[in-house]
Order: sequence, then C-alpha cells, then structure tokens
Amino acid sequence: MSVDAGYYTASHHSPGTRSRQLSLSGIKMEEAEEQKLLDGKKEDRSGGKGNFRSNHNQNIGLLHRRPLIFLALWYVFSGITLFLNKYILSYQNADPHVLCGMQMFITMCCGLFQLYFPLGTYQPVAAQQRPQNFAKNMFILGLLQLGTIMFGLVAIYYVAVSFAETVKSSAPLFTVLISWLILGERTGVFVFVSLIPVMAGLALCSSHELSFSMMGFLCALATNLCECVQSVVSKSLLSSRSYAYNPAELQFYPNMAAVMLQVPMWYFLVDFAKLQTKLDKNLISAIFLDGISFHGQTITAYVLMSYISPVTYSVSNTVKRAFLIWLSVLLFGNPVTLWSGIGTVVVFIGVLLYNQATNEDARRRKQFSITQDSLTAIR
Repeated sequence: MSVDAGYYTASHHSPGTRSRQLSLSGIKMEEAEEQKLLDGKKEDRSGGKGNFRSNHNQNIGLLHRRPLIFLALWYVFSGITLFLNKYILSYQNADPHVLCGMQMFITMCCGLFQLYFPLGTYQPVAAQQRPQNFAKNMFILGLLQLGTIMFGLVAIYYVAVSFAETVKSSAPLFTVLISWLILGERTGVFVFVSLIPVMAGLALCSSHELSFSMMGFLCALATNLCECVQSVVSKSLLSSRSYAYNPAELQFYPNMAAVMLQVPMWYFLVDFAKLQTKLDKNLISAIFLDGISFHGQTITAYVLMSYISPVTYSVSNTVKRAFLIWLSVLLFGNPVTLWSGIGTVVVFIGVLLYNQATNEDARRRKQFSITQDSLTAIR
C-alpha cells in the first residue's frame, strides 16, 4: 500500500493501525529527505548543477593540507614581491608607474593562461552564463587593484618597507569605516575598544619613524582603503551562488581593465627618455620576476579566501605583515628606534584583539538574534 493510500484509508482502521501507518509515512518522508541531502552532496563534489557554486570547501579552516599549502605559498610570494618592489624602486630607481603597469600586464597574461590551465588552483564549472553585471564587477575590481598597487609602490618609494607594512596593519580601522559607510553596520563596544591600541601604536610608530614621509604615510593609508574594499568585493564575488567566479577570472579581467586605464596615463606620468637610459638586462629580469611573483601572491590569496573565514584570513594577514616587517629590517638594515618598535608591537596586539572582538561580536549577535528557522520552529 502506498503512503497516499495509507492516509486515505486511515479513517477505516483502528487507532493502532492508523498510528503505524502514520509512522511508516514519516519514515518514508525522512528517507526521501536524506536521499535529497545525499544528492545535494554529490552535486557539490561534482561542481554543482547549473549556475550554482559548490560550497563543499567553504571555510574548512587551516587544519587541512590544501589551505595550509596555499597559505605558505601566499607568504612566500608576498615576501618575494615586496622585496623585489623595494629593490626595483630604491636600488634600480625605476618609475613606480612603469612597475605598476608591468605588474598588472604580467598578471593579466598569467591569468589568461590559468583560465585554460588552472594548475590546481580551482575546479572549472562548465555551462555557466555570465551575469549581466560581470563587466561592471571586473572594472570595479580592476580600479581597486590599480589603486592598491600604485599607492603601495609609491609608499615604499618614500618610506621604509617596515614602516609601510606597519601602516598597512591598521586595516581594521578602514574595515570598520567601510562597514559603517557601505553596509550600515554598527561597531560593537568590544570592537571599538580594540581599535584604541591600533591607533595608539600607529601614532607612536609614526612619530618616532626615522624614514617618515607624509607622502609615503598617506599613500600607505590609501593602499589600506583600496585593499579593504577590494577584499570585500573579491570575497563577495567568490561567495556568489548565481555565478562561480574563479581566481583566474579575478586575475585576468580586472587587470586587463586596469592596464587599459593606466596606459593612457603613462603619456603624462612617465619620462620615456629617462626610462630608455635605465632599461637593462637586470632591470627587465627583476620586473619580469616581480610580475610573476605578484601573480602568485594574488591568486593564492584568492584561493585561500575560498577556504577560510574572513577572521582567519585577517589574522593570517596580520602574521604575514609581522613576518615581513622584521624580515625587511634584517635584509635592508632599516634603522628602527625603540619607540618605533614598541609602536609596531602595540599595533599587532591591537589587530589580534580586534579579530578576537569581531569574532565575539558575531557570536553574540548570532546568539541573541531571531532567525527565520527559529520563527518557524515556534509556529
């Protein structure tokens, strides 16, 4: 007898028979739900059907082999890129605008290559239709990428690498500001208090920095602003369920838009006669390696974003900056005063407190919020 028939004839049987039939129907409904769940998991493993993104590996944390590999690669490529940037700008006296343009051009070429040969960075999803705002999203991301690279290069042109990275560590300030202006989110008390050591440490570090330059300081702050917005946009695109953006797309199309924006600017900003006199084999090789390393840095960051939560990514970024600051002091011999060193430590303590406070604030909001599932359960 089918389940429907059981319901139809329930009134003609005893109460015991009726309860057994209802139990049987309930078991079959549970089995059907379990089968749907298993089918959904199979879809996730195969990349999903239609245009929906597989979230099987979303936020799995750093206790797995693959995220740890990309974390290590991200650290290595970031270090190589930062020190090549400083070498090219300070020791080869190259133009920051030329270096920025070449970085983006090489990254665009590498992104095009990985669109067809992913090299283990992502799983291609077939039969996807691009959203109508695809070009707009890529243009916005390219503009933010251009600002991040250009301001970052100008910053280390004027100030020491260690100081520039310390200023960039104040990213939580801009995260709170952007969340309030764009998303309308209000900052919790714990998060606001955690920002005090960040601001105090940054002020202490800046006031005692021997290589301080207002231009370098402002450019480092501008880099922070662009990078924070870029991270928010990138994470939202990678988490989209209507279209599965892959890291290679976020490398190729935004950098292509940025190169198209920057090439006309070269006419006004670059001294081509001076550039010709400086071009030699060493400079060309350094710029080429720098572009390859920058591509590795950004694509590993995109892959890492798809595996870990924003808080874990922020903490990992803080640890990376601390590593780069002290490594730059050792390699470049940048003089660091006692108070500047104390300010750097205070900034990182504040950033770690900020990450902890953000996590606690999110936990409290979830604990005291009423979700749609809770309302359904009450009804």
